[in-house]
This record gives sequence, C-alpha cells and structure tokens, in this order.
Amino acid sequence: MEEVTDPAELAEAQAQREQFDRNSAWLQAHASEVYPKHRGKCICVAGEELFVAESASEAVAEATAAHPDDKGRFVHYIPKEKAARIYAH
Repeated sequence: MEEVTDPAELAEAQAQREQFDRNSAWLQAHASEVYPKHRGKCICVAGEELFVAESASEAVAEATAAHPDDKGRFVHYIPKEKAARIYAH
C-alpha cells in the first residue's frame, strides 16, 4: 500500500469522486423511471445523463463520447427480473 501525498493527484481524485457522487445522486433521483424502463440492459451515467446499451462497453463508449471529461461515470446492469436481493456476509 502506498500513501498518496501529491497535491495534483489528490485534487484529481477529489474531482473524480465529486463527479461520481453527482452521477450517483442523479441515478438515485431517477431510479423509479430508469429501472423499470431498461431491464436487461446496461446503463452508464455520466454528466448526470443516462446512456443505455446492450453491453457495458457500448454504454461506456456512448457516455465517454458525450462527456469525455467526466471521470466519475459508472456502469450498471439492470437485471431483467425485479427481485429482492439479499446480500449477506
């Protein structure tokens, strides 16, 4: 493990986290619209905008083309069936 102390690297990481947090908040705010409409698809959120495709790489490519400076984008697969998911350790 290595401790990062370079101010430029820390600032870049902070900016990426802020972009991710905005994109995540956007999805949370729109989840009730997004999930039912796009079951069985991959989604990517970048620039607080939704991109939908058959594969993760396609969704990321569309998002990157539209928002090349957004390093806080993320991709997610929406399962075809709505089901309760239990995560236990």
